Amino acid sequence: MQSKFKLSLLITGLALLISSGILLAPKLYAQNMMDHVDLSSKAMTQSELTREQVIARLKMASKDKPANFSSMALNGLDLSHLDFTNVNFRAANMNKTNLEGAILRGAILDQAWMLNANLKGADLTGANIFQAQMLKANFENAVFDNARLASNLTGANLKNASLKHANLAADMKNQSMGLITGNLSSTNLENVDFTGANLARTILEFAQLKGTKLVNTNLEKAELDGATLDEVDVTGANFEGADFNSTKLINLKGVGKSNLQEAKNVPPLQ
Repeated sequence: MQSKFKLSLLITGLALLISSGILLAPKLYAQNMMDHVDLSSKAMTQSELTREQVIARLKMASKDKPANFSSMALNGLDLSHLDFTNVNFRAANMNKTNLEGAILRGAILDQAWMLNANLKGADLTGANIFQAQMLKANFENAVFDNARLASNLTGANLKNASLKHANLAADMKNQSMGLITGNLSSTNLENVDFTGANLARTILEFAQLKGTKLVNTNLEKAELDGATLDEVDVTGANFEGADFNSTKLINLKGVGKSNLQEAKNVPPLQ
């Protein structure tokens, strides 16, 4: 009985430490989510609406009551160049959906599935995108300014995208399922503008940053293992506690105006 009581106290103590942010729960990686999802199911491959039906719903909506597509299957639809301002797509399935040039300003995309979706040139200014699965999506020339983007973008293409003042940082208040943070592993971040963005504790392992702007960007405790930073502007960037294990640093700009020396495992500058 005494040993069970001690174990109960230990578990309770660990839970309190995690909830208070003193002790971090294990990170929630995309593969853990996919282990419990059948990606070949109708819910993940088919659509319950046509483009025309989506447009009809948008026309019936109002500024005070935006359209709601939460938890709906919209996989593979052509929704390009439509206006989805403030629309609710929470937990919607939009795998391989074409949203090229779509307006998604202020849209809610929390927990949405958007594997291999096309959002080239889409406007997601101020959108809420928490714990969404956006692996291998195309965000070339997309705009995420002031967006909340603590989601999984592993393998995505963000070439020429704008993420000025976007927030990809870990959610330190909600750790019941692990540490939820922006995951940019193996992404193409060429010429991305992260000016003023919050990337604290984000995962940038093996990401390719060429000509990227990290001006006044917060990368505290970010993970950049195996990443390549080539001609990146780091003026005013915060790298405190960031991990640069096996990272390549080539022709960085503004190093003297950053705190790169406070990062871990910083390799010689090339």
